[in-house]
Amino acid sequence: MKKFIPVGLLILCSFSSYASQCKTDYEQKNYEKAFIECKQEAEQGHSSAQYNLALMYDKGDGIEQDKQKALYWYTKAAEQGEANAQNNLALMYDEGDGIEQDKQKALYWYTKAAEQGEANAQYNLALMYDEDDGIEPNKLKAAFWYEKSAEQGNVDAQYNLGVLYDEGDGIAQDKQKATYWYTKAAEQGEANAQFNLALMYDEDEGIEPNKLKAAFWYEKSAEQGHSGAQNNLASMYDDGEGIKQDKQKAIYWYTKAAEQDNSTAQYNLALKYDEGDGIKQNKSLAKKYFKQSCDQGFVEACNKLKK
Repeated sequence: MKKFIPVGLLILCSFSSYASQCKTDYEQKNYEKAFIECKQEAEQGHSSAQYNLALMYDKGDGIEQDKQKALYWYTKAAEQGEANAQNNLALMYDEGDGIEQDKQKALYWYTKAAEQGEANAQYNLALMYDEDDGIEPNKLKAAFWYEKSAEQGNVDAQYNLGVLYDEGDGIAQDKQKATYWYTKAAEQGEANAQFNLALMYDEDEGIEPNKLKAAFWYEKSAEQGHSGAQNNLASMYDDGEGIKQDKQKAIYWYTKAAEQDNSTAQYNLALKYDEGDGIKQNKSLAKKYFKQSCDQGFVEACNKLKK
């Protein structure tokens, strides 16, 4: 998953009017004036201005992009405890963004920012521990930092934490906590979380089954283009499983998923055309979808083609 970099300016009220004016001019895209003001304050040692100046160099806002100067000013601000600068500095080291990649320095600065409560740094730090990303994996530390970030509303942290609890991946499996965090992420529109939450309600997976909730979350995910959700929602409409049977909606969602090369949906849609089930029989289209499914290794589809 992607790592996060704050895109706004951090201005602390205790700093001089230059810092406030820098923020104002930056937000108004008066970059030339903002650069002069930020540079002056940065050279006077104000950490927020150092961060802002680094951000301008990093993004190339109104000035020529210069990763080395961004690195310099992020470091100055980070050394004074500016959490956003610490996260952005870590990100540069993490990704080798214009500088030599250094996972240990990334770990160091993510940790500094995370310990100050910076939610994006907490998430990025959790990812490093979770994904064997240049450091020794530690699922317990990953869960700890995901939770810190998730509690601040980071949707990706909420989803990843849900996965850890769902699978018992390096931590004690806990379906209730998985449901809780999937729900938090799903309510923020995270399509994978919506799909996983629907699966839990659909499959009696450690929580009380609820087909209506399953259909609700499948549909939310399906509307965002999740092919697995589209296929599963179609199947529910096809069978009338916990919801009112609707063959037209089943075909609609099978088609959506099939168009995304979902082999199961291609097979299911082929069956519809082959049997004329809820749609006009069309052997040619049935063969087309059976072949598409078979080409992806769906054995039942291959068997149908042989008949």
